[in-house]
Amino acid sequence: MPDTHITTDQRSAAKRAAALSSVMAALGITLLKLFTGLVTGSLGMLSEAAHSGIDLIAAAITLLAVRVSDRPADEEHNYGHGKLESLSAAFEILLMLGSCVWIVREALLRILHPSHLVLRTSWWPFAVLLLSILVDFTRSRALDRAARESNSDALHADAIHFGTDIWSSTAVLVGLLATFIGQAYHVPALEYADPIAALIVACIILYVTWQLGQRTFDSLLDATPPEVRQQLQKNLRTELDAIPDVLGIERMRVRRSGSDYFVDLTLQLPRNLTFQRAEQVTFAATEAIQKHLENADVIVHTVPTATIGESIFDRIRAVAARSNLAIHDVAVQEYDGTLHVEQHLEVPESMPLRQAHEIATQLETAIRKEVPGIATLLTHIESEPATIAASAQMRAGENLENQLRATASHFPEIVDVHEIVVTRGHGGAAASVQINCHCTLPDDLPMEAVHEIITNFESEFRLDHPQVSRVLIHPEPATDNRR
Repeated sequence: MPDTHITTDQRSAAKRAAALSSVMAALGITLLKLFTGLVTGSLGMLSEAAHSGIDLIAAAITLLAVRVSDRPADEEHNYGHGKLESLSAAFEILLMLGSCVWIVREALLRILHPSHLVLRTSWWPFAVLLLSILVDFTRSRALDRAARESNSDALHADAIHFGTDIWSSTAVLVGLLATFIGQAYHVPALEYADPIAALIVACIILYVTWQLGQRTFDSLLDATPPEVRQQLQKNLRTELDAIPDVLGIERMRVRRSGSDYFVDLTLQLPRNLTFQRAEQVTFAATEAIQKHLENADVIVHTVPTATIGESIFDRIRAVAARSNLAIHDVAVQEYDGTLHVEQHLEVPESMPLRQAHEIATQLETAIRKEVPGIATLLTHIESEPATIAASAQMRAGENLENQLRATASHFPEIVDVHEIVVTRGHGGAAASVQINCHCTLPDDLPMEAVHEIITNFESEFRLDHPQVSRVLIHPEPATDNRR
């Protein structure tokens, strides 16, 4: 996993520095091994030189790959250039397979033709191999650290190569030592140690190639990264399920391109959830993922889902929302073992009656399908004003205010009525009186009782004052009285 305390620019600089140092080290070791192999005639040393030469080419390709892969996304490459690291690793695999074929061929020829087994005794190859082991150990650790910090496929491939170079160099070292002992003490069997060491090196390269190939092809095929699979099974899914209003995770797909993660997530949310709340849930899900996968590009899809605890009102409203219709004042009664529903449907004021009736009929059909137990369904169609009505505040409204307070005194639960505003529309049908006010009620009064009180209050006042077309009452608790 990448280090969350390192910025993107710092990570890119560290990647390039690690790749450049790897190239310089590979160049020096390759030249030393090649010179030593030619001087001593050791196939094991020449095979090591070939291996290091491949590492040099791979290191150079890695340096180029990490420079290009860190470029930001553009119009042609919307997901960035990170896949170039995987392609460089794939090319490196081909080079390693080619070196294996050459090493095995030369080793078998020397085993089948012992006359080729001519080695010149020298301390030089041992010094070169020990130096190579030290250099490989140092740069392998440095590359592995940079690969883990930046999550780089290319650096990871180099780290594995140079780590296994330690073992292959050790195998050649043992082979050379055994061969020299065989020549000194005339033990023919030990003289085959050098080509056998070369075969061991080939086997190590094949093993590393197999491991690297699995990781590289998984990346090219957009397989879920191994480090993410564990997170998906543990922390990540647990944290997503713990987000309020998340009913379940329908699908989660994660892929990696270079150092960047791309996550495609589908969440099941209650279908009566507001759009604003759904956005809050997706934001929380994105934060949960990015806590584990830094700077991940997350796309969250939401699927409206029916819940077990849905009421009939929720189910009816969900049907209306699915058709992008606004309804209110939904009333459900049960008698004779059946359900009877009344609702108010809002339509634009300019819509013809025929079209509005067709919409109401379609809505009723969908609701009956959703709630089969409904026996009767009555829809009251209301026009929703498309323009802001012009109105003016009445100056001579003091009498109505006093009468409003007098009517409120008939309801013992009402503590007081304040912030009374009386307005009248301008001209035509708009020339009607409207009263807005705040009504104080006890804190612990249930909303059912609150609604009943203010409805009766409005009805009684309008009955005594027919010139008032509307009374809009805002209920508030006594502890939040804003008088």
